[in-house]
Amino acid sequence: MAYRFIALRFEKRVAHLTFERPERRNALNHDMMREIGAAVERVGADRSLRALVLRGAGGAFCAGGDLGAMSDMPPVPRKGRDPLVAPYRYFGDVLERLNRLPQAVIAVVEGPAVGGGLGMVCCADVVILHKAAKLGIPEPRSGFIPSQMLPFLVRRVGEGAARQLAVTGTVIGADAALELGLGQFVSTSVDRKLKEILKEISRMEPEALASVKRLVLDCATQGDRAVMDAASVELVRLLRRPEARAGMEAFLKKKPPPWAG
Repeated sequence: MAYRFIALRFEKRVAHLTFERPERRNALNHDMMREIGAAVERVGADRSLRALVLRGAGGAFCAGGDLGAMSDMPPVPRKGRDPLVAPYRYFGDVLERLNRLPQAVIAVVEGPAVGGGLGMVCCADVVILHKAAKLGIPEPRSGFIPSQMLPFLVRRVGEGAARQLAVTGTVIGADAALELGLGQFVSTSVDRKLKEILKEISRMEPEALASVKRLVLDCATQGDRAVMDAASVELVRLLRRPEARAGMEAFLKKKPPPWAG
């Protein structure tokens, strides 16, 4: 499909999703949310892809909801559900799909990542923070809230840190975000770090990566015994595949696995 507010390109089995509203610091409107949802769905359906890289154009990741679009509201209906609820709720489904992608998801955060932008960061497996990155949920200062990203923020940093961010509206820098667990790396050379991460991911067998990622996510919502039961079945299934035999043989011979590169 043709995109207006994002760009989606593919290079060496990696999808690069770039937010393309630099004049608005890549703030989200409803059409952009739908485009992100379509792109995430497309990536998830292509199992030849090894990773998805999220990034914003023009030195900003995503400045949350577009205030101009949010203030242009239809009248309140006389009865029935407000028609604005569904479009905002849809973005929660997008975040859930992003969070559960079978591929590795990497967020490269330059400049602001607030509100819904921070939600996408919290759905990434690896987060590379530029020294100039700024993260937070300042929306209550303007009289509204971030909504669909809250469960993903709480799971990422814990209830205590999420509460502090919520009630103060503090926007924190890269080093503080690293301490909270919102990112794994702080760098002024984000492209070099991204290249290193993608090289490491290329050594992972795709089906094993998808499996271990799914089980890690299940640990947040299921009991230990349920996860361990599922993991034992999954381990045996993977061991019986020819890829596991090839991977173990490559390891013993100190060679790259056949899927690396």
